[in-house]
Amino acid sequence: MKIETENRSLKILVCGGGIAGPALAYWLTRSGHQVVVVERFSSIRARGAQVDLRGQGIEAAKRMGLIGAIRSNLVDEAGVSFVDSQGHAKATILANTSGRGAQSLTSEYEIMRGDVVRILQDLTRDDVEYVFGKTVERFEQDDEKVLAHFSDGTSDTFDLLVGADGQGSRIRQGILPPDAADPYLRMGIHMAYWFIPRTPADDGNIRNTYLAPGGRMIMRRSHNPTETQVYFVLRESSEEASAIHRAPLDQQKQFWIERFRDAGWQTDRFIRGMTTTPNFYSQEVVQVRTDTWYKGRVVLVGDAAHCASPFSGMGVSGSLVGAYVLAGEISRNTGDIARAFALYDKTLRPFVNEIQNVNPSLLRLGMPKTRFGVNVFLSITALAALLRIPDLVARFSSEERDDGWLLPEYTELHPAHQTALPG
Repeated sequence: MKIETENRSLKILVCGGGIAGPALAYWLTRSGHQVVVVERFSSIRARGAQVDLRGQGIEAAKRMGLIGAIRSNLVDEAGVSFVDSQGHAKATILANTSGRGAQSLTSEYEIMRGDVVRILQDLTRDDVEYVFGKTVERFEQDDEKVLAHFSDGTSDTFDLLVGADGQGSRIRQGILPPDAADPYLRMGIHMAYWFIPRTPADDGNIRNTYLAPGGRMIMRRSHNPTETQVYFVLRESSEEASAIHRAPLDQQKQFWIERFRDAGWQTDRFIRGMTTTPNFYSQEVVQVRTDTWYKGRVVLVGDAAHCASPFSGMGVSGSLVGAYVLAGEISRNTGDIARAFALYDKTLRPFVNEIQNVNPSLLRLGMPKTRFGVNVFLSITALAALLRIPDLVARFSSEERDDGWLLPEYTELHPAHQTALPG
């Protein structure tokens, strides 16, 4: 068996140019490794829904020198209002901006996913080779190398292959054993979002949330002067609902129209916007839970390894934290990749277990099936907001969905010499 040279530079292929992939590439190149990132889309996907940073994800961003750039691109969202069919606020929960405790429904760091992707690309473009319109179709590996076969018919060898290709990861499929359990924990919830033109009715910096009978939720939030985000969220466990996200786009939209056409509030306007928007995305809300994060010289990071679901609020934070830990263990154990991957799993797994601690039953309680259930939920939420219970819980909580887990220190990544992006 070949013994690797300690601290040698590795040639590493990262499949996926979203958030986890470029974040990992940043840290690896700082440690002297050569990194190629392949992305199946033809250019960076500087679009996507609104996301946030929480807990140790904020610390990871600070260590990358990104907080200034993130603050310069924050979405002005002061809190969340639950509204009735006339748009009247029944309860409002504001963000916790005290600097103490945990975040509330709205984080202090609300930002568009596309802006995070763009910031990471700007940070790494001079040191990382990005290849767009290309992905890994299959791979083979031995004790020393990984041979990657690409979608354009070419192939190349690398020291390591990293799957950063999201919750539907093909790299994950390639390393799971044949008898592995389904990696998806299904929540019985589905979501679609798109952008529509902003109108004066969308004025204000509060996210509006409307509940309709039938386990339906509609959210409206505005992130810039010209655009408004619309979210349809559906509580349903049918095979049709799980399959629709892989159907042609027109069929996806028809599914959502049929489920929501009689929901009330501003549904008619939102559906009209859906039919013409160039930005529409539909997904099942799932978590990725698997005991297998690596095999040989292939390893997973971000949602490919441990998607926590949008309702966790920790998707971006989990990706930044996971990228930092994986890069740290690779750079600390370059001469023993098996040890590096094992320590990555051991170190990160407790954090992932905490951020995935989302109870699907509780989520579904927040999306009642009956009008009576909706009214009860709004009454309880209104009383809690009146008594400032959410604010007090956030301010005096010592945990931010990670149970006190702290980001490790990896001196091999040279954090003392990093340069912050301009704000």
